[in-house]
Amino acid sequence: MWPMLIVASLMAEPSVSSSKPVARPVKGYLVAVGGGTTLNAVLDRTLELAGGKSAKVVVIPDANPDYGPGSVNQWRRMSPTSVGLVNSRQPRTAVKMINEADLIWMPGGLQGLFMNSIDGTGIVEAIQARYRDGAVIGGTSAGAAVMSKTMIGGQSNLDGLKAGTAPFLRDGLSLWPEVIVDQHFLQKGRFNRLALAVLDYPELVGIGIDEETAAIVHGPEFEVMGNGNITVLDARKASREKLVKGEAAAVRDMKVHVLRAGMKFRFDE
Repeated sequence: MWPMLIVASLMAEPSVSSSKPVARPVKGYLVAVGGGTTLNAVLDRTLELAGGKSAKVVVIPDANPDYGPGSVNQWRRMSPTSVGLVNSRQPRTAVKMINEADLIWMPGGLQGLFMNSIDGTGIVEAIQARYRDGAVIGGTSAGAAVMSKTMIGGQSNLDGLKAGTAPFLRDGLSLWPEVIVDQHFLQKGRFNRLALAVLDYPELVGIGIDEETAAIVHGPEFEVMGNGNITVLDARKASREKLVKGEAAAVRDMKVHVLRAGMKFRFDE
């Protein structure tokens, strides 16, 4: 039996972003880490994709500003050309830093706080533009969750899979619009949370990323790196039974994939 959702504290009442999904194809990569320790192998791969030692790195810490300095130090140990800390309260400077970056990294915290902090600053549009043009956009925990267009967070029903009780959803950065990313997936028992979201939004694929695990996303596929699993909940071709809000949900032929390091998943197959 799948473990029940552990309630995650999240965010203040959000404002909804008006950002549009990043048009495909794009030149950049996404590195979505499920939380916990970001493995050295993942850091090495991320920096390599961004240009190696010649890369310019910026850290956007708005999910939890306390994590910013540690994240900057983490990347400085990798010896790229430069590492800068973005201050969203100085939006003109922030956008300039992002426009010049090869790697944009978003540490963990609260994904709703992140989106609220950068809403209306031009930072969302700058990140999207750099992704289209070839930059690597990476993040861990909340920094992974914000990559979706429809972003997950908050709490869901702890007693079962009840129709119409999907967890709190709002707009994210729209970098990975085909999916809903959930983090700390097996460690925090978030199968319920992601399953409910996918049942209510079956056109989106649920991507549950464990701690110490990353999805390396490029074009229509991703590759798994790390010590854990990525669980894929795919209801795009499933048939849902009649759903009545508050009653037990039901679906037939929803695909569940459990992937480990080295495995890939394509969205167009």
